[in-house]
Amino acid sequence: MTDETQRAAWAAAIAAMAKRRIVVVGDVALDEYLVGRAERLSREAPVPVLALRERWRRPGGAANQAWNAAALGAEARLVGVVGRDAAAKVLRGVLEDADIDITHVVVDPKRRTTVKTRVVAEGLSAPQQVARIDEQDRADVSSDIEAWLVAAIQGVTGGADAVLVSHYRSGVVTPGVASATLDAARKQRALLTVDAQGDLERFKGYDVVRIGRQDAAANLGRRLDDEPDFRAAAKALRERLGARAVLIGRGAAGTSVLDDAGYAVVPPANVSEVFDVSGAGDTMIAWVTLAMAGGMPAREAVRLATVAAGVVVRRLGVVAPSASEVMEAT
Repeated sequence: MTDETQRAAWAAAIAAMAKRRIVVVGDVALDEYLVGRAERLSREAPVPVLALRERWRRPGGAANQAWNAAALGAEARLVGVVGRDAAAKVLRGVLEDADIDITHVVVDPKRRTTVKTRVVAEGLSAPQQVARIDEQDRADVSSDIEAWLVAAIQGVTGGADAVLVSHYRSGVVTPGVASATLDAARKQRALLTVDAQGDLERFKGYDVVRIGRQDAAANLGRRLDDEPDFRAAAKALRERLGARAVLIGRGAAGTSVLDDAGYAVVPPANVSEVFDVSGAGDTMIAWVTLAMAGGMPAREAVRLATVAAGVVVRRLGVVAPSASEVMEAT
């Protein structure tokens, strides 16, 4: 296609994505940013002393994926778990402001809400993340919470065009939850995708599986160094999982894609203006899911999603790009 033909096709696809209904199931988080100006080095340790300038909080993990969908105008429903704490109240408020259906986000008083705090220093050549603090439970949810999640998934997927599972290995996507999600998506004939950090055996039969380079290498028990390694890894994972498409995120080297059309590497859309990569993967899988739910082939969906991710990394903090921002970047 010519550039103008491609842009017109992508504009039409994005307009169609706004009409989709998507359910996101998985590990939700609150991303917190503490931004300060570096004034001097501490006398106590070789670290900068930051004068706190601003603080903001945004959806993270599965919540960020739902936020990306909602930012396009899609109907986003979220299934996850939070604690009974102040962070949960903040996260609920942020999600409600983003017009995301959080009816099926359950409170587990025995767990804490996942919070990822990033400390960012200004006054350097560019804003720079100097520390990250994670408050996160890794143990699987209890059997009672798991049963609640299964029932919620069965009820909330009605009428969904796509179901996206976000597995950050924070205890929500148990084998039972993964299996129930597969059954529910099949009954609805909805596209089923997963963004996983591991435990890939739980996602056999899913349509699209996305995983990062390091996690793919760990799952396969082999190094991924050169192109033949990635090609072989994608083939092995696709055959093992029975997926329509396998995506392996490779950071600045792009994304390896294997589907019925064969193997390809989709390069990143932006490598010169990278300020913060936080949330780029969430944007990638959310856009791929919505695009493929409308019938776009996996490789083309990744190309479009890569442009969206390229918008995200230009800005500090987790963001959900708008349709106009992405089209301007094409």
